[in-house]
Amino acid sequence: MHFNCFGLLDMCKGNDHLGQKEAEEICTDNVRVFSYNSLRSATDNFHPTNRIGGGGFGVVFRGVLRDGTQVAVKSLSAESKQGTREFLTEINLISNIHHPNLVNLIGCCVEGNNRILVYEYLENNSLSMFFLGSRSKYVPLDWSKRAAICVGTASGLAFLHEEVEPPVVHRDIKASNVLLDRNFSPKIGDFGILILGFYPKKPKNQMF
Repeated sequence: MHFNCFGLLDMCKGNDHLGQKEAEEICTDNVRVFSYNSLRSATDNFHPTNRIGGGGFGVVFRGVLRDGTQVAVKSLSAESKQGTREFLTEINLISNIHHPNLVNLIGCCVEGNNRILVYEYLENNSLSMFFLGSRSKYVPLDWSKRAAICVGTASGLAFLHEEVEPPVVHRDIKASNVLLDRNFSPKIGDFGILILGFYPKKPKNQMF
C-alpha cells in the first residue's frame, strides 16, 4: 500500500496567486487548527517547567487541552530557517502519514508570526532523555524491550522509505528523535528537517 501525501502541497505550490492565509487554509483542512491563546493556556503560558525538549527549529512543551488531552506543543523559533512553505510541508506531510511507529500530528497554529505544531504526547519522552535524564526516573530496559525499540524504529523508517509516495528521508534519526510511549513503544518524531526524495532505480546487478 502506498500513500501519496503531497497532493495538497502541490496544489498550494501551483496556486501562487493565493495569499498566505488562503494557502494555509488549503493545507490544513485535515488537521485541527488551534488559536495561539488556547495553546498558551494549555502550556501555562509556555512555562519553563513544561518544557520537555528542544531542537534546531524550536522548543517543545507539554500541554493539556481543555478536554484534558495531553499534547506536545512544538513552538518554532523566530530564528528558524523553516519558513511558511516548509511549515506547511510538515503539516501536510505528517497529517497524511499514519503508522504505529510515527508520532501523530494533532493540529497546528498559524497566527501572526507564531508557527506551532501540536503532537500526541508520549509519556516516556525520548530515548535520549530516558538514558541521559534524571536517574530518579530511570527504569531498566531488558533486552526484549531494547530489541523492540530497535525493530519499531526500523519499521517506522521502512514505512517512510518504502510505503510513502514519494519516499521520505528523515535525515536526523537519533536518540532524541525516538520517542517512547507508556509501554516504551518507539515513535519517530521531529520532521522539521525532512528531506523529501525519490529513490533512483537500482541497477540490475545491485542487490542492496
